[in-house]
Amino acid sequence: MTIELHTWNTPNGRKISVALEEMGLPYTVVPVDISNKKQFEPSFLEFSPNNRIPAIKDPNGPDGKPITVFESGAILYYLAEKTGRFMPRDLRARVPVMEWLMWQMGGFGPMPGQVHHFLMQPEGPARDYGFTRYHTETKRLYGVLDRRLTGRDFVATAGEPSIADFAILGWAWRHERHQVPFDDLPNVAAWYARMMARPATARGFEVALS
Repeated sequence: MTIELHTWNTPNGRKISVALEEMGLPYTVVPVDISNKKQFEPSFLEFSPNNRIPAIKDPNGPDGKPITVFESGAILYYLAEKTGRFMPRDLRARVPVMEWLMWQMGGFGPMPGQVHHFLMQPEGPARDYGFTRYHTETKRLYGVLDRRLTGRDFVATAGEPSIADFAILGWAWRHERHQVPFDDLPNVAAWYARMMARPATARGFEVALS
């Protein structure tokens, strides 16, 4: 029996397909077509009560019994604990991973997500205000990430990526859509290329989700 990944072709969904590929865990994809509001179906809400993708069903939970997990950050943490990979065991080394995972969940996702939203609105003052507000903050967050990556191969760890890299990469993957070129972000550009050159990460973005 394999993990069921209930997901769609979004940044949050790609975080988990990348992690599963990197961790070498067998899984099957269960598409949840959010464009047709499938995330509101009662069968999905039973284990993802916030009506958001992704969510997973693991038939082999920590006690050998099935477990479900929703929220992409929680899923990444669970998978890291399950496999003992991409999350340091030492608490001091673990703290930066958790910091940058929370940074992504709290800002580098919600902010570019709002950019996507306002770009789809009819032209006018409300669209312009919303886009400018969230685009400015999104660019600021990219600057934070670029400074963090100065002299570093990965965001929170040395030698190999962590779940924080997978989380952040899911949204950086859409940088063109939220209109942030990498021209002035050399460290982000190098990190992005480094991550995308990993075969397992590439597979995670190629999994058919829609």
